[in-house]
Amino acid sequence: MSGDKGDSGNRRLIAEFKGYFLSALTIITVWSLTSYIVSSPALPQPFEVVIYFLIKLPELSKHVAVSLFRVVYSIILALSISIPLGLMCFKDSADRIISPFIFLLYPIPHIVLLPLIILLFGIGDASKIFLIAMILFFQILVTTRDSARNISEYYILSLKSLGASDWDVYRHVVFPASLPRILTAMRISVGTAIAVLFFAESFATTTGLGYVIMDAWSRADYKSLYAGIISMALLGFSMYIVLEIIEKRLCRWV
Repeated sequence: MSGDKGDSGNRRLIAEFKGYFLSALTIITVWSLTSYIVSSPALPQPFEVVIYFLIKLPELSKHVAVSLFRVVYSIILALSISIPLGLMCFKDSADRIISPFIFLLYPIPHIVLLPLIILLFGIGDASKIFLIAMILFFQILVTTRDSARNISEYYILSLKSLGASDWDVYRHVVFPASLPRILTAMRISVGTAIAVLFFAESFATTTGLGYVIMDAWSRADYKSLYAGIISMALLGFSMYIVLEIIEKRLCRWV
């Protein structure tokens, strides 16, 4: 029985690897053909960019580490506040207090607050981390709140009939039932975090992949520009894969 499960898992991994490989091959082929047709220095051939990327990898690694620190710190900060607040909305009394704030503040385009955030936190890492965390906070909070509010009363009453406390309800029903949607929100948030990271790192800094991309663009150094874009794409892809692995391990029932 365990052997069948192992074979099934291996076949799934091989199928996923083939899917990623074919997708990457398709993107490279389209890129190469477009570069050949356009014939512009602004769109070099992919093999030229890959060679340049490998040569510059030690230098790029320092900027990748800085960007990774900023985005991971932001995600942890957003999760540590948004998940408890979202789960609390399971109760009507808490939802009546928290939801009005969500409805009033969530539609605001938070990116426009960057000048104010820089005034308050300076131009260092704190302002960039706060901006990313604030945007992710609302995305994860809304999803967690909606998931907690949609849990059937039947499960709660069943547990309550066995003498469960409020803590037991949150631990054994509300959190496990909300976890798949929380992880889905986190995977969506990775793309948002990388996009905001690029914006936040594109000025008033000399570190990070956003700085690398904008600096290369201002110098018309297209190979360096694409090497920065590839680094940022690999950063987002790696985080997405890590979250997918975590989801498969924690949510085996999905």
